[in-house]
Amino acid sequence: MTPIEERKADHIEICLNERIEPGYCYWDDIKLIHNALPEVNADEIDMSAEVFGKKLKFPFVVTAITGGFKGAKKINENIAIACSELGIGMGVGSERAGVAGVEPDSYSIIKEYDVPLVIGNIGAPQLVSQHSKDMFSSKDVGKAIDLVDADVVAIHLNFLQEVVQPEGDTNAKGCFDAIRGLAREFPIIVKETGAGISRDVASRLKGTGILGMDIAGMGGTSFSAVELYRAMARDDMMRANMGESFFDWGIPAPVSLLEADNGLPIIASGGILDGIHAASSIAMGACCAGAAHAVLREATESSAAVIEKLTLIREEIRAAMMLTGSANIKQLSSARYVVLGETKQWLEGLAWTQRNI
Repeated sequence: MTPIEERKADHIEICLNERIEPGYCYWDDIKLIHNALPEVNADEIDMSAEVFGKKLKFPFVVTAITGGFKGAKKINENIAIACSELGIGMGVGSERAGVAGVEPDSYSIIKEYDVPLVIGNIGAPQLVSQHSKDMFSSKDVGKAIDLVDADVVAIHLNFLQEVVQPEGDTNAKGCFDAIRGLAREFPIIVKETGAGISRDVASRLKGTGILGMDIAGMGGTSFSAVELYRAMARDDMMRANMGESFFDWGIPAPVSLLEADNGLPIIASGGILDGIHAASSIAMGACCAGAAHAVLREATESSAAVIEKLTLIREEIRAAMMLTGSANIKQLSSARYVVLGETKQWLEGLAWTQRNI
């Protein structure tokens, strides 16, 4: 197994067997206001949503999980079957390995299924010079699109992971210009990987020509935690201690969703566990919700297990829509909600900061 295959296999093993999420669920702080007289027939609710020009049967995307090692093919195929059957979107893990010829079938397998929205994956650090490593060229981005027949490509802002990872790529200079350049050639979105997108960054990105963002806020998988366990397995205590220190670094996902709202479509991910969380994110302004870890274990088992889990999420969204009197996604996007707990404290702290700048 090559180093890159070993690293990707490690990531899946750790995410399945270790605690890799902060001990607080920020989405539980968002409470939709109950409508006791909804005047809605649950069977007639229209759950369809348009996301980046593609129509989904309900507003959900299984966001990037894996690719690039032998076990990833089964995971991606199970997810692709489920997303095709249920009519929702799917992202893949970093395509750098596949473009380089490492287990390309673990990515391209999804082309065999009719997934309505396919999101490719390129890491922002690979768009600029990193030590002796080759940069990802525009031609390589085209190859990444072809590898999975991607409708859009997500450029991942995974610097939290990179700064903790022993073999991490930690040069971020030039990434903004690289994103802007690629957005002129390809359908590009930008995705965080667990630390959220702030208002300032969202404002800067709006002028690049990207189609939208996946805020992927703090509260879901912490790649600092993932790298913590990898470092421990290698007795690299400095990196392990760094991973521990930055375990809960970032902007909570619901806070990031409100912060990053600049008029571009936003996928809300980062700790989404169920359909109530997903519905809450729509009410807060997302065009759809996304999750990865919520279906990871099922994806290692079978497509039927993934379908069952995603069907539950769909029906929870439907129930939340009925109980807020929302006959369609547009009405759900106007549903009232309250913000409690640590999420409220974050928003109050940000408001104080803005007043005192």
